[in-house]
Amino acid sequence: MLDNIPSNEILDRLPAHLQQYIKPQNYEDYTPINQAVWRYVMRKNVDYLSKVAHDSYLEGLRKTGISIDSIPNMYGMNRILEEIGWAAVAVDGFIPPAAFMEFQAYNVLVIASDIRQLEHIEYTPAPDIIHEGAGHAPIIANPEYAEYLRRFGEIGCKAISSGHDYEVYEAIRELSILKEAEDTPQEKIDAVEKRVDELQNADVKPSEMSQIRNLHWWTVEYGLIGTPEDPKIYGAGLLSSIGESKSCMTSAVEKFPYNIEAAKKEFDITKPQPQLYVTPDFAHLSLVLEEFANKMALRKGGLEGVQKLIDSKNIGTVEFTTGIQVSGNFTRVIEHDGKPIYIQTKGKTALSYREKELVGHGVSTHAEGFGSPIGKLKGINLAIEDMSPRDLRAYDIYEGERVELEFEGGIKVTGEIVTGTRNLQGKIILISFKDCKVTYGEEVLFEPEWGAYDMAVGKEIISAFAGPADHESFDLITHTPSTTTIKSKKTPEREELESLYLAVRNIRNGENTKFSLSAAFDIVKKHHPKDWLLSVEIYELAVESDQKLSKEVKDHLEQLKKDRPKIAHLIEDGIEMTESNLATH
Repeated sequence: MLDNIPSNEILDRLPAHLQQYIKPQNYEDYTPINQAVWRYVMRKNVDYLSKVAHDSYLEGLRKTGISIDSIPNMYGMNRILEEIGWAAVAVDGFIPPAAFMEFQAYNVLVIASDIRQLEHIEYTPAPDIIHEGAGHAPIIANPEYAEYLRRFGEIGCKAISSGHDYEVYEAIRELSILKEAEDTPQEKIDAVEKRVDELQNADVKPSEMSQIRNLHWWTVEYGLIGTPEDPKIYGAGLLSSIGESKSCMTSAVEKFPYNIEAAKKEFDITKPQPQLYVTPDFAHLSLVLEEFANKMALRKGGLEGVQKLIDSKNIGTVEFTTGIQVSGNFTRVIEHDGKPIYIQTKGKTALSYREKELVGHGVSTHAEGFGSPIGKLKGINLAIEDMSPRDLRAYDIYEGERVELEFEGGIKVTGEIVTGTRNLQGKIILISFKDCKVTYGEEVLFEPEWGAYDMAVGKEIISAFAGPADHESFDLITHTPSTTTIKSKKTPEREELESLYLAVRNIRNGENTKFSLSAAFDIVKKHHPKDWLLSVEIYELAVESDQKLSKEVKDHLEQLKKDRPKIAHLIEDGIEMTESNLATH
C-alpha cells in the first residue's frame, strides 16, 4: 500500500500489520463542495481559534503546511511533516484503537481521508480530514506534545482489550458511518444508537484499553490546557469542531483539573461533551500517562496480568524475569499463594527474547500451544536463572541428565535435558527436554508422546501485554472491516451544484470560467434554493467587486436564515467573516 505514497523514512519503518490499514488518498475524489466545506471550517476556526487555542496551534498550521483554502494533500503534508519527525497516512474511517495507537508510536498520524458532508459541517462523529488534518496535525509541531503522543501510542498499543471493547468499536464505527452518510433512514440510526448505548452502559469491568482510550479522549481529542478558569484548546476534536470549540468555552461545560481519574470517565462520541479536563501544561500529560502505565499489566505482570490476557481472548504476551517472552492465546493459569505457577496457551505460540523471535521457536514449532512452570524449585532458595554453571551441575540441570524438577506450588517436570538457551547476560532462559512428563498433582499437563518439551525459565512474570512480542511471528494481515464508509450519491442536481461551486472557486483563484458571479448566483437561487454555503462564497467575492450583487446575495442570505433557522448561525458567521475581513483591509 505504501507504493502509492512518496517514500519517507518514517513510513518505511511501518510493519506490514499496520500497512494493511493504509489506503490511497485519491485527492481527485474531493469535490468542489468538499473544498468549500474545508475552507469555511478553516476560515472560521483560524479566526476564532487564534483567540482560544494553545499558542502551538497557529504556529503548527504554518509548520505543517496546512492551507485554509484547500484540503491538504497527503503528499505535501508528508514532505513537511518529515521535517518535524512525523508522517501521515490515509485510512478509511475508524481503525481498531490498538492499531491507531501503534501508528502514533511510529510517529505516524492516521488521517481519515473522507470529509464531512455540508449538512454536518459543525461536527461529525466520523473521523474526517478536517478533524485529523486541521485538528491533530498542527499541535504535533509542539515537540513536548509530539513526544507525549508518541509515548501514548507506545504504551497504549500494549493495553489489553476485552471482547466487549471490540463490540463497542464495531458499533461506534457503524454509527459514525451511518450518521455521516446521506439519506440514512432515521430508524436505522436509532437502532445502532440503541446498540451503542446498551454496550457503553453494560455492567462490565473496564479493560486497560477502554481506560487508556478515555485518557486519549480527554487529552488528545478533547483536551484543554491552562487553568479551569482560563483554558486554551489543544484537543483535535475541539480544534476541528466549529460548534464545540465555542460551546466548550462557556460555563455550560464543566472544567476539571486533569488527573488519572479521567481514565474512569466514559464518553459518548456522538454527542457534545458535557465536561472537559484541563491540564496545566503538556508535561503534566506525560506524568498522568506514566502513572496509568504503572498500573498496567505491561509493568505489573503477575497473576492479574495473565488473567487479563486470558479474558481478552486475543494474542498477548507474557515476559519472564529472564526476558523470555511467550506470545499466543492464553487459556489457563495455575496459581499458588496469589502467584502464577503455570501458564498455558492454545494454538499457535511463539517464544521471543527482547521482541525478537527465538530461532526454532516460532508458531510452526509450537503450533498446538505452549505451557511452562514459573517460579523457584521447591526447597531451593536459588532460582534456576540465578544459578552459576557449578550450581546447575550440582542440581543435575545439565545436558544429557535425567532430572525431576519440582517447583513451589506443585508443578513437576520429569525428563532428560537436551539443551539450554541462554540470554546475553548468560542466564538460562529456556530448557529443552525429551521423554518429558509435566504434572500438577494428579493432573498430567504434558505427556512424553507429545514430543519435545520446552520449558521457559523465570521466577516471576514481570509483564503482560496485548499483541505478540515479535509481530513477524504471526500472520496479522487479517483486517477486514465489517463496515466501510458510504460515498455521496451523484445526481444531475448535485453535479450542477458542484459545477457552480467549481466556477466560484475558479473565479476566486483568478481563473477563466464561463460563469460570472451573478450568473452562478442566479442559478443557485433558482435551482438550489436550500444551499447556503455557495451564496456565502459568492457574497465574499461580490462584496469587494460588485455592490449591487453583494446586496442581492446578502438579502438572499438573510431570507435563508429565516427559512432555515437551524443553520442561521452558520450563515451569519459567513457574513460576519466576510465583513470583518473587509473592515481590516
